[in-house]
Amino acid sequence: MSSRTITECRSCGSAGLQSILDLGLMPHSDGLRRPDQLELDEPKYPLELVFCPHCGLVQINEEVDPEVLFGDDYPYFSSFSDSLLKHSKKNVDGLCEWRGLGAENLVVELASNDGYLLQYFQQNGVEVLGIDPAPGPAKAAQEKGVPTLNTFFTKDLADQLVAEGKRADVVVGNNVMAHVPDLNGFVAGIAALLTDTGTTSIEAPYVVDLIDHCEFDTIYHEHLCYFSVTAVKALFERHGLHLNRVVHLPIHGGSLRYHGGKTAEPDGSVEEFLKKEKELGVTEIGFYEAFGAKVRALRDAMQQFVAAKQAEGKRFAAYGAAAKGAIMLNYVGLDESKIEFVVDRNVHKQGRFMPGYAIPIHAPEHLLESMPDYTVLLPWNLEKEIIGQQLEYLEKGGKFLIPVPTPREVSLEDVQPS
Repeated sequence: MSSRTITECRSCGSAGLQSILDLGLMPHSDGLRRPDQLELDEPKYPLELVFCPHCGLVQINEEVDPEVLFGDDYPYFSSFSDSLLKHSKKNVDGLCEWRGLGAENLVVELASNDGYLLQYFQQNGVEVLGIDPAPGPAKAAQEKGVPTLNTFFTKDLADQLVAEGKRADVVVGNNVMAHVPDLNGFVAGIAALLTDTGTTSIEAPYVVDLIDHCEFDTIYHEHLCYFSVTAVKALFERHGLHLNRVVHLPIHGGSLRYHGGKTAEPDGSVEEFLKKEKELGVTEIGFYEAFGAKVRALRDAMQQFVAAKQAEGKRFAAYGAAAKGAIMLNYVGLDESKIEFVVDRNVHKQGRFMPGYAIPIHAPEHLLESMPDYTVLLPWNLEKEIIGQQLEYLEKGGKFLIPVPTPREVSLEDVQPS
């Protein structure tokens, strides 16, 4: 397993990257281990967030081999999240109406996972093609009838598809642009694949929300970049794409959806975001300087809370074997002596162990069987969905601990209408 440290910006190539936050050595956050792997050495890699003063792109400066991150054992299947499915269907219906999509159109999704989104385009009679490098999710998509290429998206692949007569009216890329080491090749491929009147629909977590809400656990080796509108506009323009429209979304702790194409169709939203970012100072290192102190304060508060409750004899578990959860547990130091187990709906994760610590992962039913006093909600961005599914746990006296942006308890009284 290998990694490399970069010294130049992934977008503009400038040197002089400035440090924002160093999280130290971290395991592969989706590297869930089987019981027979617990005795093996587990690789850990540096995880440091840096800022490019030239184009404003926030990124990490370590690249882990993509074959390691998205290989045969990749455990993330999008369809296990009800709220993500609902979000995706709304996105698809909106795109179909806005762009007038029908049977004569082609939608290509990059990092299409298990077909969670493209299935809704198919229901609307639109031709689709998924591209995903992870074998498990790609196979799941194919089995549900969603045409999917099991490979990485590159400029060469885009050129090959165009040579085969495939041009996309919409290129969808949700939570993938941040994962790509060759950022310029990725966007160049999108530009090659789009028709002259086509549009992108690319979602990525918004760096302003990350900083404002102390979402440090969304920083992990799969997420190479953390975008602002300023940085994306410069990236798109480098490859002949106009950034036409930007929409703010609450999903994943705060994301932006970027619509761009070869034709200029500005709706005013881009200029509004650029003005706001300039006012906030997003393109200057000063905007990020207090972030490290906020992260350390959150870590200290979590440690103190758990230690105090354990001293009272309280027991702790966690919900959600998410990548962000691995970062939270490892950075805060919540090992198997503090967290007894993790539960997760994803059957592909059950029976495994969390990265970094030997914490077992069970089905959600185990929460009621064991009844820990507190359950740390690791996918805090799905708080409403998960708590809605686990009301019986609260009714029996359990409490959730939400770690971000500052630790807070949630009991039954907090979710019942007054």
